[in-house]
Amino acid sequence: MPADDNPSRPGTDGTVQRLRAGLADASAVAGAARSARPATAAGWAAGLRGTLAPRPALAGPAGLALRSRAGGAVRRRPPAARGSLGTGSPGPPGGNGARRLYERVRRAWDRPLTAYYLILGSSLLITVLGLVMVYSASMIKALELSLPASYFFRKQFLAAVIGTGLLLLASRMPSKLHRALSYPLLMGTVFLMVLVQIPGIGHAVNGNQNWIYLGGPFQLQPSEFGKLALILWGADLLARKQDKRLLTQWKHMLVPLVPVAFILLGLIMLGGDMGTAIILTAILFGLLWLAGAPTRLFAGVLAVAGFVGLMLIRTNENRMSRLSCIGAIDLGPEGECWQAVHGIYALASGGWFGSGLGASVEKWGQLPEPHTDFIFAIAGEELGLAGTLSVLALFAALGYAGIRVAGRTEDPFVRYAAGGVTTWITAQAVVNIGAVLGLLPIAGVPLPLFSYGGSALLPSMFAVGLLIAFAREDPAAKAALAMRRPRERWKTMRRRVKKRPSGER
Repeated sequence: MPADDNPSRPGTDGTVQRLRAGLADASAVAGAARSARPATAAGWAAGLRGTLAPRPALAGPAGLALRSRAGGAVRRRPPAARGSLGTGSPGPPGGNGARRLYERVRRAWDRPLTAYYLILGSSLLITVLGLVMVYSASMIKALELSLPASYFFRKQFLAAVIGTGLLLLASRMPSKLHRALSYPLLMGTVFLMVLVQIPGIGHAVNGNQNWIYLGGPFQLQPSEFGKLALILWGADLLARKQDKRLLTQWKHMLVPLVPVAFILLGLIMLGGDMGTAIILTAILFGLLWLAGAPTRLFAGVLAVAGFVGLMLIRTNENRMSRLSCIGAIDLGPEGECWQAVHGIYALASGGWFGSGLGASVEKWGQLPEPHTDFIFAIAGEELGLAGTLSVLALFAALGYAGIRVAGRTEDPFVRYAAGGVTTWITAQAVVNIGAVLGLLPIAGVPLPLFSYGGSALLPSMFAVGLLIAFAREDPAAKAALAMRRPRERWKTMRRRVKKRPSGER
């Protein structure tokens, strides 16, 4: 046996005792370090250095911890800061997640391009869904007239294609060109509305003489273009007067805006189209409201228009019967409320999710005008409450975006034109849907961008193009679009470089 392994060798017992003492001290230091549990990375490092240091040089946090433990006092871990993500720290309160989500949605909602995307997306969705519903609601009507089942759909699709071109054209036109277009459009519309009243040129549909046949299956309703003409011309007129600070005088606010609007209303009422006259009146009031008309002046014009409208209703039996059918639940003694009641039947039979596309029962001859004035009822029957609420949400998004564009611009023409277009679309949607729900009298106006009718679809899509152009002209939106374009080019160049063959490794 070697001499080093002999336990009886002098000095061996002392060496073993010193080794055991050192191991005991190291275990004690490690235990003290674990009990101290420093809250920071620096504390852990100091504890580790104290553990690995030789016994005579014990110092620092480990030595202090050992002395504290020997004295019977143990250092406690300091409380963690509120909201800390360290080990053992309390998590965020339950309301913080909802608040962060709200802040994220609010920031996304306040982005410069929000209005642009809302207008473009909601209008296109309404138009596409309208094409689907026109095809579904008009099939039986087309077969009754010995026409192909897709007859009305093909005409509406052609109008949608032309309207898309008008939308793109309007969205790329500057405001100066829109203002220059207002006067020719107004004069051309007035000329066509006069032609409608000439026998042999104008034609009557459902008792209203406001159509001009263009040849073949195509016809035109000039009063629909009168809404767009009044908006552009009125916005240009009020903007020029505001620049000259003339709108503080009531005569400059009313003249010539109100007389020209009354000329258009008179030509429309000669044809008996009360519904279009109501929408045109709403546009006029919207322009006056945006121009800052005093309450007395606004109330006076509203009282005159209400009195004239009441007299026109009382002198016509058809209009009086429509007024009496508000909220009707039976057909009436002579069936005068047939359309209103069957519209309610269609909505009620749809349930939550509808009977399915093409499965409507009311369109089989029970509900008059299922693809025009009462297409919303067919949508409720086939798509249910979920479908009708989706349509309402799309119109609400479009209306909000239009108000946002009108409220954030510094250009008076943009403010008046955007406000007029928003008033037109929202007021017509409210009148149409209110009549289907039995809350308003049946006015005979189509649902914008949704109902069948090329004469109504074309100016509506041009008006949506106006809103898109105004949303793009916002300075913040311009800056956001300018920042996006170079990035897209850089990404395209990067992809091309990756695809280029190279001999480098």
